[in-house]
Amino acid sequence: MARAGSVCVAVVVALALAVCCTEVLVAGATEWTVGDGNGWSFGVAGWENGKAFSAGDVLVFHYDPAMHNVVQVDQAGYDGCTAAAGDTTYASGNDKITLAAGKAFFICSFPGHCQNGMKIAVAAQ
Repeated sequence: MARAGSVCVAVVVALALAVCCTEVLVAGATEWTVGDGNGWSFGVAGWENGKAFSAGDVLVFHYDPAMHNVVQVDQAGYDGCTAAAGDTTYASGNDKITLAAGKAFFICSFPGHCQNGMKIAVAAQ
């Protein structure tokens, strides 16, 4: 009987540690508002320069969904301001995108918007 109690205590402690550690990782993420006070708008390209992004950080895109969108593209799409059929498109006007480790590229696919600076490229560690 005492052995069963010890096992229960060990399981409870392990679960508590797992919950605790998960909350620390989530709490450590930074939420970045793309474009700061200007939001996701023309000329936002370069906003990401000098910022240290980490995997798990969240990019928040604020914009008028009748006028813009956010498309996650590959580097070729970013460089050429083109979205492919399989690219993920966001259109809520308040999109929250969690970064994975590596590079991520985002454009507005409305005609001419990417060419007018509505694109960012971030690298998360």
